[in-house]
Amino acid sequence: MGGEGVTFAALILICAALFVLPLGLLACVAIGEGLEAFLSALDGRSVPRAIWNSFESSVLSAFIALVGGTATALVLGLTDVRMKGPVTFLLLIPMMVPPHVTAIAWVQALGPSSALLQAIGLAPEIGSTHPLYSREGVIILLGIQHAPLVFLVVLAALRSLPREMSDAARVAGAKPARLLMRIILPLLAPTLIAGYALAFVSALGNFGIPALLGIPARYTTLPVLIWQRLASFGPTVLTDMAVIAGLVAVIAVAAVVFQMWLASRRRNALIGPPQPPLDIRLGRIRPVVETGLALAIMATLMLPVTALFATALVPTYGVPLTFETVTFANFAEILFRQSVTARAFMNSTIVAAVAAGILAIFAIFVARYAAAQNRAVRRVGTLMTALAEMTYAIPGLVISVAFILAFIRPLPLVDVSIYNTLTIILLAYLCAFFSIALKPVTAATLQLDQSLDEAARVSGAGFYRRMTHITIPLIAPAAASGGILVFLTAYNEVTVSALLWSSGNETIGTTIFNYEDGGYTTLASAMAAVTIIATILLMALLDWAGRRAPPGVVPWRL
Repeated sequence: MGGEGVTFAALILICAALFVLPLGLLACVAIGEGLEAFLSALDGRSVPRAIWNSFESSVLSAFIALVGGTATALVLGLTDVRMKGPVTFLLLIPMMVPPHVTAIAWVQALGPSSALLQAIGLAPEIGSTHPLYSREGVIILLGIQHAPLVFLVVLAALRSLPREMSDAARVAGAKPARLLMRIILPLLAPTLIAGYALAFVSALGNFGIPALLGIPARYTTLPVLIWQRLASFGPTVLTDMAVIAGLVAVIAVAAVVFQMWLASRRRNALIGPPQPPLDIRLGRIRPVVETGLALAIMATLMLPVTALFATALVPTYGVPLTFETVTFANFAEILFRQSVTARAFMNSTIVAAVAAGILAIFAIFVARYAAAQNRAVRRVGTLMTALAEMTYAIPGLVISVAFILAFIRPLPLVDVSIYNTLTIILLAYLCAFFSIALKPVTAATLQLDQSLDEAARVSGAGFYRRMTHITIPLIAPAAASGGILVFLTAYNEVTVSALLWSSGNETIGTTIFNYEDGGYTTLASAMAAVTIIATILLMALLDWAGRRAPPGVVPWRL
């Protein structure tokens, strides 16, 4: 067997270990116990209520995300507003901030104990119910959290649309509103459906926001219910949790399949290559539109982040922020005294970086096989791509349950257990985030001219020589882009690691959540503030480096 065959076989084994084994075991446990176990897991009112809450919050929040993200993308993608680059960068920051950090920031921004509102005299009356501890609070915050996802998808689609139809409509005298309703939005219909589905699936699997806002309001979603039961009873309820997790997975996959079917029915045949997007002149209303964008950034980014920092700077939650009460003791505590926080930052950095590097390399080979000329090889590569898409659609807590089932016992032959270690978190990251790394690499691979590889083959170049001298150099920018997205996603996540962490193996996300859940609000705020600073600095550094890097390396520099 040649080098190509060995690599191909190794990829199949890796995919089997990462995707087929844990998810297949989850399905077997969920189905194999029979109808009685299924009914037992669904017994009572908690599970049906959680199913409805998950469905309701996902449907409504996805609609909010669709409207907000699409409107913002249309303004930035089609009009002559100024400072598009900085505005786009600021709008995407909430997408990189962990959902539980977003929830903490908003709770501290609007509650009766808000240090920021107390400082300006606008805090609600002490003892009043927090407005975000409600069904509406969960839905609205999920919509705000996922609006940048829709924004990014729609903005990319606007920049790939041909302009012939729009130019013809403008020459015929069509006003911007008519052009939008009759030409642009119908052409964007598949993209809008995909954006809605992405927001729906993301909300369905979101753990941080429903946990921090929904638990006080007794508005429990399926991911929160899984976490509550496993946290209370441990592995003894794994069978019941496998049934509930399988149910969540079925809902997520069904939503993606329905989205693909609906998008195929609304697909429009486009003629002509992509061209620069429209530049509609706003005239006298441009300052109004730009003010609206500024207010949106202030409301969704500046307000909660400012409130978060204000809480981190007071000695106790609820104390007004003044020159007399301001203190940096919370930052000193989490940076220099609490060993768990330093360990969490180190663990998250290592695991996220290793996952990003492995998946960037893995994506190159999978995309290469998915575009191979050999039909059998291409089918296997396409199957790997489909598995990656499916696991991304499945909520992170479901992935966690699957990996607990697969690796709770010591590994056969070597008799080594990876349960309660960083290794199981790393493997779960590889499974959950592979699609993020694969998407840009697949798009770049499909654009490669196969004649380059054929010419090298005819010249006697082996598989590895062709990969290192032709394929990898050409798609390295796309692989770097996917790796960056994986790192930023894994660095701050809490959904996947919420059930997999253990003492000594904490991540940033689980540490912040545990601080807040344990009542250490000021410490949670301080660590969340440091995480936001680190995320923004990293994004700014990558944005600066992206100016000198090949196009496509930094994903938000479209």
